Amino acid sequence: MNMRRRKKLSKRLVLAAMLGELTEVNALLRAGAPPETANADGTTPLYAASVHGAADVVRRLLAAGALPDTESGRGEEGTPLCAAACWGHTGAVRELLAHGADANLREDHGTGHSPLEWAEQGPHPETVELLRAAGAQADAANV
Repeated sequence: MNMRRRKKLSKRLVLAAMLGELTEVNALLRAGAPPETANADGTTPLYAASVHGAADVVRRLLAAGALPDTESGRGEEGTPLCAAACWGHTGAVRELLAHGADANLREDHGTGHSPLEWAEQGPHPETVELLRAAGAQADAANV
């Protein structure tokens, strides 16, 4: 696949993921859209789906090979788990954790907030409980 087509597919995949359009995400993945490649702004499809709480799209992207801990953006976004935890999207949090997302991984390349900090600031008690059950530790969040 040539670079231009790959960029176009990546751009469309991020938009479809952000809008929670599972049918379109499936079609784009079948057409060869790479599940891990960011758009021109640095946003990954998995981050876009996670921040908007599209758990079914999160599940599909992970099944297609998107890595659960890949950071998105250029310093203004973060990890998919932090994004989902920040907004209390428990379905997306569950999917990410089930696919191996690190419950203690801080965003901003290890210098920012943890998923637990975001969920507590929300406040999103159900998400906090889910993260703690997955091993998120307050000590790790406050290092």
